[in-house]
Amino acid sequence: MQLGLIGYYSDFVVYPLVIALLGVAGLIEAGEESAPDWIGTALVCLGLWTLIEYVLHRFVLHHIPWIKDLHDRHHVEERSPVGTPTWLSLGVHALVALPVWLMSGFAAASAVACGLMLGYLWYISVHHMIHHWHPSHPSYLYTLKRRHAVHHHVDDTANFGVTSIFWDRVFGTARL
Repeated sequence: MQLGLIGYYSDFVVYPLVIALLGVAGLIEAGEESAPDWIGTALVCLGLWTLIEYVLHRFVLHHIPWIKDLHDRHHVEERSPVGTPTWLSLGVHALVALPVWLMSGFAAASAVACGLMLGYLWYISVHHMIHHWHPSHPSYLYTLKRRHAVHHHVDDTANFGVTSIFWDRVFGTARL
């Protein structure tokens, strides 16, 4: 969606605050004995985010009609403030965390939510940087920027991972 500047940048303020609050509350709830499990769950969910990012980009952003039109616009107007409104992305995270909370308790749900939200925050940060910054060669960010530029300008059937090439390699969609 086309966002105003406040809407576009609000994720960069809201998500760190929500992650910090959920993290502290979740670790308190988990207690000292279960803190390593909480951290492990959050890290697994952070890793899981990379697969979610790949699947959403490949199958949702490039195939669902209305969403595809918005994403195609992003391919043309790379620097315009197009994205998911914070209220919507937080709502999706809440819909994922709620069943975990009901089945496993707040500590587990907060770990899952923190891991996924940290992954999302990393994704939106990297995506913003590769479209607005000029990273030095041959940095991690420069490599991601090159791969993403191939996706935008050469082959939109490749390089769906924004933060990682891992799933593109697994599913055969990597193009350097």
